[in-house]
Amino acid sequence: MANVPSTDLAILFENEAWQQPLFDVLDQRGISYFKYDLKSAAFDGHDLPKARLYFNQASPSAYVRGRPRVVPFTLALLKNLQIQGANVLNGFDVFAFELSKSAQVARLNELGIDHPRSIMFNDIDALARRDDLCFPAMLKPEQGGSGARMHKVDSLDELRRLLAGHPELWEPDQLLLLQEYLPHDPDFGIVRMEFLGNELLYAMRVVTHGRYNLCPSEACNPAEEGDGATCALPTVQETVAEPVEFHPFHDLPVDALEAGRRIVESARMDVAGIEYLETPDGRRVFYDINANSNLRGPIGEAFGFDPFERVADFLERKLQTWK
Repeated sequence: MANVPSTDLAILFENEAWQQPLFDVLDQRGISYFKYDLKSAAFDGHDLPKARLYFNQASPSAYVRGRPRVVPFTLALLKNLQIQGANVLNGFDVFAFELSKSAQVARLNELGIDHPRSIMFNDIDALARRDDLCFPAMLKPEQGGSGARMHKVDSLDELRRLLAGHPELWEPDQLLLLQEYLPHDPDFGIVRMEFLGNELLYAMRVVTHGRYNLCPSEACNPAEEGDGATCALPTVQETVAEPVEFHPFHDLPVDALEAGRRIVESARMDVAGIEYLETPDGRRVFYDINANSNLRGPIGEAFGFDPFERVADFLERKLQTWK
């Protein structure tokens, strides 16, 4: 593509702070790669792909950092690369899947994996005409990322007032979900599994303290006190919450791992972060599927490895496959 040199590897990204640990490892190994910054970019649809391998690390949450043009540009670029036969990790189909919570609901339903009951709507009056609404419920955007635009609501009237007072909640794509609210043990938290291919990299518990931005990157939720300003800004609901806690989870149930693998394989994801929680009545509910998987160094170290080294290994194996 235009402005991309002939190289082994091109990494598509929007938030460099998330990618820096991987860039450091690639530099140390002497791997030839190009940083394709999606914040300000252009491509020529007549050019042939120039990298042997493209690794898409674009995030649905780019718009909450004031970059609303990143996602449509990335979709256009990935589709162009796909049509021209480029080798792309987490390419167009996977990225489009990550951008659509409704598609994720359909996939989990098809697989028979427990997930929150969800109603998609583009008009509050259409939602109000239904006779199957249950509260409390979670309001979520179709295209989320970094916990953006999420609110717990206790009634239809509260939801109506919320949307009337904050029309920006319809952004970025004017489609919302009203999703089943799922209580869980706040001291245990939720579980996030990270996959490279269909192999588990690690699992961790995330104690949220009421926050919705659970980005694992240390740039967003630092291991030490600091400024995590590279993700979404906290919502009003989150401003009084304690920092998110991340803990290695060594006792991942076998059937939870198997369900995660089925999701990854069904959606043909190359890299994935999948989250679930367990309710007091014994349900294990999968509710979030991520393709842009920000890894957390201290968690990998608790399992005895550097997770970014493992990603570099994965990329090198792919480069060997696609000589």
